[in-house]
Amino acid sequence: MQKKNMRKTIIITWSVNYMLLPTIFSLYTFVLFSCVLFCSARDIMSFSRLVSDDTSNTLISAGENFELGFFTPSGSSDNRRYVGIWYYRSNPQTVVWVANRDNPVLGTDGVFAIAEDGNLKVLDGSGKPYWWTNMETSSPMYRTAKLMDTGNLVVSHVEKENLTERVVWQSFENPTDTFIPGMKMDASLALTSWKSYDDPAPGNFTFRQDQEEVNQFIIWKRSLRYWKSGVSGKIISSDQMTSALFYLLSNFTSNLVHNESSMPYLASPLYSDTRLVMNFSGQLQYLKWDTERIWSLIWAEPRDRCSVYNACGNFASCNSKNDIMCNCLPGFKPSLLESWNRGDFSGGCTRKSILCGKNTESDIFLSLEMMKVGNPDTQFNAKNDMECKIECLDNCRCQAYSFEVSKITRRGGTGSSVCWIWSEDLNNLQEEYNSGQNLFVRVAISDTESTTRNCETCGTNMIPYPLSTGPKCGDPMYFNFHCNITTGQVSFDAPGGTYRVTNIYPEKRKFIIQIKDANNCGDRSLQDKILQLNQSSPFKVISWCNFGQANFSSDLSFKGEDEFELGWDPPPEPTCSSPTDCKDWPNSTCNSTGDGKRRCLCKSNFVWDSLSLNCTQAGDFKQTDGHSTGKMPLSLIIAIAFSSVIVLIILSTTIICIYFWRRRIGTRQENGEIAQKSPVFHVYNNERRVKDLIEAGRFKENDAKGIDVPFFDLESILTATDCFSSANKLGQGGFGPVYKWLYVSGICLRWVFFSEVRCF
Repeated sequence: MQKKNMRKTIIITWSVNYMLLPTIFSLYTFVLFSCVLFCSARDIMSFSRLVSDDTSNTLISAGENFELGFFTPSGSSDNRRYVGIWYYRSNPQTVVWVANRDNPVLGTDGVFAIAEDGNLKVLDGSGKPYWWTNMETSSPMYRTAKLMDTGNLVVSHVEKENLTERVVWQSFENPTDTFIPGMKMDASLALTSWKSYDDPAPGNFTFRQDQEEVNQFIIWKRSLRYWKSGVSGKIISSDQMTSALFYLLSNFTSNLVHNESSMPYLASPLYSDTRLVMNFSGQLQYLKWDTERIWSLIWAEPRDRCSVYNACGNFASCNSKNDIMCNCLPGFKPSLLESWNRGDFSGGCTRKSILCGKNTESDIFLSLEMMKVGNPDTQFNAKNDMECKIECLDNCRCQAYSFEVSKITRRGGTGSSVCWIWSEDLNNLQEEYNSGQNLFVRVAISDTESTTRNCETCGTNMIPYPLSTGPKCGDPMYFNFHCNITTGQVSFDAPGGTYRVTNIYPEKRKFIIQIKDANNCGDRSLQDKILQLNQSSPFKVISWCNFGQANFSSDLSFKGEDEFELGWDPPPEPTCSSPTDCKDWPNSTCNSTGDGKRRCLCKSNFVWDSLSLNCTQAGDFKQTDGHSTGKMPLSLIIAIAFSSVIVLIILSTTIICIYFWRRRIGTRQENGEIAQKSPVFHVYNNERRVKDLIEAGRFKENDAKGIDVPFFDLESILTATDCFSSANKLGQGGFGPVYKWLYVSGICLRWVFFSEVRCF
């Protein structure tokens, strides 16, 4: 019985072991095959095979397209070491992915391996981690990492039950700054720039899908929009290269099988050897490896300063050809004037007056040609431009409109004409844009035409009086400007040539022109040769040679033409041919002047104020110019200098005369005070006054009150007459003897009765 049971046990045990043999054999075969494969392949990393910096071993893809290992950024001389993927044998080294981008290993003892928890880790010689993946914990024996020919590092996990392989992590879903064929741009993927050209740490710029609009892309500068793609489905319309880039970003989903259990692959060879880089400068660059074995730049955005998202703020137009690139639209003013003057245009502009005035004729539309503008708020089919214009006028919220004429289709038919309406603030405005549209901006008429003599605006430039672009506007003396109505560009005519006007500042009476051939423009004699302005010209050069470099916050530099700043002299009275021409200038009449011309001359008691362009009452006239920066005419400077010299001479002479006069008066007063202390003079003054009154026959009773009767004591009389000595006796009359009075100082003698003082 025991033998029988033993036999059954042996049979059962043998049967179970026999049934496990295929599984054990398969597992053994897989492990053996894997060991052979891992030992021979250079593109696979396992738990037992790692990438070490001190031994300089790397992973190389099967087709020798990409390489993974430790590197130091080109141009860096320190010992910072990073794990990255680069194009195989590229020179200079072109890195497409970095693992420990913000935490480098300081030294050459770094290791890149599959750790005991199954995660990829970058470690140093002491085992300190510098970077790791966040995969679920698993035995490292079931994990492998493979560098694909696409440049993707793929981590796979082998299931123990059925020995199937699945992808658990890949570098394509965790990019740094580069997008290469095989990747797919979805809502969770973002490219973040390097901090600098030799520092792969995360920088300021991030490229990703726009979360608000489908098939749109955006570059963020930290928390601010820096650039945004244009027409839906394309980054820039009518551009074959950008269409290719859009398909590259979408990963060619029609030809691509991409799911959790498969590796992404690219079907079309058209996009091989291309890459999209979010550069540390803030520019998104699309490059291709050309036949000369260099990376050629095919496309880039933002391509200039005006391509930056809303570079000038709302209601301000941008022109990348200008040194000062931003300009408020006519009828608008800077929202933050101080910031604007410092070159910070982000605040944009605001309206000078509100829309929808008291009458329907209070608003007009500026015609702006070749304009780029942000997306409209509404659209509808319209028969013509007038229907679109009326629709905008009837809506007080309407800021601008654009009418697009229907186009002929391939079959010979016509589509519908479209009216675009902007009811919110206008943003992303850019002028002289090649694929731009005609935009009609609504403004108050009072904000663009101060007088009927003003010329019409030219593009985004207001032409203030007295500047003239034609014989029927402005002042004929200032007819040096022309307007290209197709492009909206203003030009200035000088004897030395025609120059492009970049900005006009009515309040400051100045404008800016560009000079193409101003080599060594700092030479004053050279600038005179370039413009050749006459002394009689109302235009004068204020400054030159890129005088107004704006402190724009963009990372894109400006390398434009040299610019001159010119001012204009205040104008004389406006010309006229009839009294109706003077209606914009109150208190003036149309009369002939000395030179034979007819002008709106001010009436009596009024004078012409050339700064405010008005006839001002004579008592209120103030010749001040707080905003003018133009130079005064030479004749005025000479007259002022001559007048100043004359006034100075007169003033000096007056001061000298007053000095000597006061000195003389002081001497007299001093002598008078001495004399007045003597009784002799006191008596003399009283006697003199009585004598004058008697001789004039005007002696009255009241006058006696003002006469002091002199009296002398005996001592003073004895002293004065030397004790009535006979030597001082003059004679004797009916009243007794008369003696002469000797003044104490021994200078003057006086007779007792009416007589004059005699000095010896």
